[in-house]
Amino acid sequence: MSLHSEVSRPPSPVDDEAPASESDSVEPAVFVNVRQWIDPLVDDNGHDPRSGYVETFWLGVLGPTATWLIRRFAAGLEQHPDGFAIDLTATAAAMGLSFRSGRSSAFSKAMQRCVMFGLAHQLPDGGLAVRRRVPDVAHRHLRRMPDAVQQQHREWQTSTISLDALGRAHRFAMTMLEVGDDPTLVEPQLRALGVSRTVAEQVADNATRLDAP
Repeated sequence: MSLHSEVSRPPSPVDDEAPASESDSVEPAVFVNVRQWIDPLVDDNGHDPRSGYVETFWLGVLGPTATWLIRRFAAGLEQHPDGFAIDLTATAAAMGLSFRSGRSSAFSKAMQRCVMFGLAHQLPDGGLAVRRRVPDVAHRHLRRMPDAVQQQHREWQTSTISLDALGRAHRFAMTMLEVGDDPTLVEPQLRALGVSRTVAEQVADNATRLDAP
């Protein structure tokens, strides 16, 4: 069953690739239930979809719309671990797009890309199971990237983290969370202070897990 099969409305003749505008007609809400895709290996070792790793190495694979969409799914599952219903029409509009049944719209293609690259899969009831963690980008995708990005990935894989640097960064991260800062701000703030990408991502990830209810 494809992602669009649950939508009974016929496709609109309007150009689906064009961004939504004030002149567009109001589309009815279309809801899909989103639940966690439980995968212990990736859940333990993967990356937050909002992390610098995903922005640097997955963006060119997924494309910007699918990357933003998987980030929104992650935020929703963080707030509602047992799952939630997402309004595809409203979500597409919030991203400057329009949602139409079928595969031709940019938003529908982004959802298909999340499935195509193994970050989501459709459930028998028509819902969507989505990863809260993203695995390392596959080598077959990495080798198509610019040489500079491939070098960045090699450096990320081979970098070492001193316990002293890890401890200082962790204390700073926990302080941010204790005063109520948004967890997604921890990694960029650590990077702004000169903490390496690898340390910043690991510390932000660990701190957010510890702070979770």
